[in-house]
This record gives sequence, structure tokens and C-alpha cells, in this order.
Amino acid sequence: MTAFSQRFPALSWHRPLMLLAVAMALLVAWSIGGMIIDDRTSTGLPIWAKSAKFAFSVLIYALTWAWLLAQLTRWQRVAWWAGTVAALGLAVELIVITTQIVRGTTSHFNFTTPLNAALWEIMGSSIVVVWIATLVASAALFADPTADPARNAAIRYGAALSLAGAALGMLMVPPTAEQRAAGSAIRGAHTVGLADGGPGLPILGWSTAGGDLRVPHFLGMHALQVFPLVLLAVEYGSRRIPAMRSAATRRTLVVIAAAAYAALLAVLTWQALRGQSVVHPDVATLLALAAIALGAALSAAVALRTKKFVVQRVPIGAGL
Repeated sequence: MTAFSQRFPALSWHRPLMLLAVAMALLVAWSIGGMIIDDRTSTGLPIWAKSAKFAFSVLIYALTWAWLLAQLTRWQRVAWWAGTVAALGLAVELIVITTQIVRGTTSHFNFTTPLNAALWEIMGSSIVVVWIATLVASAALFADPTADPARNAAIRYGAALSLAGAALGMLMVPPTAEQRAAGSAIRGAHTVGLADGGPGLPILGWSTAGGDLRVPHFLGMHALQVFPLVLLAVEYGSRRIPAMRSAATRRTLVVIAAAAYAALLAVLTWQALRGQSVVHPDVATLLALAAIALGAALSAAVALRTKKFVVQRVPIGAGL
């Protein structure tokens, strides 16, 4: 390892994924510039907003997986190839998205011409390849646990929820009933109850008038980044709360967080499929969200209280 690599150890992580991360950082900067100087729009947003969002998401994905794969002590070769295949698949996806932006058309669900259909099929195939490669990389993580059960839980549940979130994207692929009835050349949509391109949240573009399947898709995919933060919060809390100093308790808290996150994804998917905007939840959605929050809070309280009881009784029993 060179002195430069020793100073910046991230350079020794999975090289293809790190190169992808660099390319995505450049594409984010390019896309921001495009939004400034290019006044074209697509589905109600600046046309370069899509490449900015996708490139930023892929940037986070690449850095996270490059770091995780660098921690492996077993299955390194299998994981390296899985990461490389995922990097290539994501590069293909972003090349297609950027190509279609330059051409002034949409990349997703576009069957308006043979070329557009071919590019969408190529991109769709690359997404499936990335999902399978991520599944293989996740299996390598499962097969090579660390000594800390809480960290194992955070990595494993984060990877599993990320795969589930990515799979939710398949809900957008089938043509809607309206598209089938009209014989539309656009087949598939992320908005439920309305056509794509209506009013949406700034930057994200998530529909404020109908359901939007991108919400659970996005939050699910990035569970792998959320759970290391959950773990950090739990480890920080263990410095101040004696009951959290037990590795088993910290693992239990991570499992509770994972169960709550999975339930949240289920509710958000249910909400979107009902054609309801994420910013306009009805009573049923609010009650479901409240139940998740209450269940997680009570479960965490029981876990902490149980551990506190055990910690107090052990010294007493030991002294008898």
C-alpha cells in the first residue's frame, strides 16, 4: 500500500465501486449545472433533476457497499465480483438515463420508439442484474459476521430491507389500467391514481396529489445507510444508559428498529397503492403510523427495563 493510500484508506476499498462513486459525484455536479443552464423539463421537473437524484443515490450506494465489502474476511472473491457486477449494472443505468436526458425524453417506461424501448429494456435488465448482485453481496455479509451482535443485526437487516425496497420498484413497471385501455406507448408509472408529472415535492418530485411508489422504494433502498446510523445512536446511548451496555440489549433495540422500519415500508406502500399522497395521509394511515411508533416505543422500553432488572439482580445474587 502506498503512503497516499495509507493516508486515505478509502482508496483501498472496492475499486470498481469507488470509481463508480467518483463518476457519480461528477455526474451530480454536471446535473446541477444542467439544471441551472438548461430550462427543459420532464414530468414536471427540470430534466436534469432525474440524473442528479439517481447519481446521488448511486453515489451513496457505491460508497456504502465499497466500505462493507472491505470489512469482509471471508467470501471476499465472491463479494468482489458481486460488487463489480453491481457497479457495471448501475453504470449502464445512469448512462441510459443521461443519454435520454440529452435526447430530451424520458428513460423510464418509454416505448414511444424502438430506440426508446430498447434503452428502457437495457436499463430494466441492468436493474435486475444489480439486484441479484446485491443479493449475493448481502449473502457474503451474512456469512461473515462480526463479533458484535448489534452490528451484525444492523448490517443484516439494513441489507435485507434495502433489497426489499429495491424490489418494490417492480410495482411501477406494469402498465396502468388507463395505459392499457388507451394503448399508450408509456407503460408503467410511479404515480398511482394520476398520470406521472403532476404536482410534487420540491427536488424529490414525489406526488402531492396522488400515491407515489417512489416513496417506499427510496426509503427501502437506503435502509442500508439508515441502520449504521441507528447503530451509532444505540452505541452512543450505551455510554449514558447502563441498560444499553449489554450487547444483547443493543441487538434487541436494532431488531426493534428494523421491525418498525419494515412496518413503515409496508404502510407507505399500502398508502401509495391506494392513490394517497405521502403528504396527505388519511385517518387509517395515521393510525397505522401511530401503531408502529407506539409498538416500537413500548418494545424498546420493555427491552431496556428487562435488562435493567437483570443488571440489578446479578450483583445481589453474586454476593449471597
